[in-house]
Amino acid sequence: MRTFDLAPLYRSTVGFDRLFSMLDGFDAAPGYPPYNIERTGENDYRITVAVAGFGESELSIEAKENTLTIKGEKQVKEEEQTGEVLYQGIAARAFERVFQLADFVQVKGAAVENGLLHVDLMREIPEAKKPRSIPIGNGKAQQAKVVEAKAA
Repeated sequence: MRTFDLAPLYRSTVGFDRLFSMLDGFDAAPGYPPYNIERTGENDYRITVAVAGFGESELSIEAKENTLTIKGEKQVKEEEQTGEVLYQGIAARAFERVFQLADFVQVKGAAVENGLLHVDLMREIPEAKKPRSIPIGNGKAQQAKVVEAKAA
């Protein structure tokens, strides 16, 4: 439940409507399946999604532009059941989770372990985009040196 009102911001800003729309729909995100996002290093991240009951063949991961989509779809099996289910607490419904990735974040790998899907991410900033330090001179303008050459 949101306790703040974004309506005054709509009246006093121009061009931020998409951002405010994303904030408005933030609390409407579905809660299934639960997930964690953790930082494992300075530029390393891991998304862990609880996918109990899903096999590797029933999961798909797609990275496109700045989004990461994780989908799970149960395969219908026509097997004989030896008994009837009295209570089904393990959800087996299809799901789709979409994560917005920052610039230069790449998926490095994924693995399923003990009912958890681990997706490892790494932020690789290109050398041209990294900050660099500029040396400060002693205040005197650098004079260009002129090299004179005599024709032989």
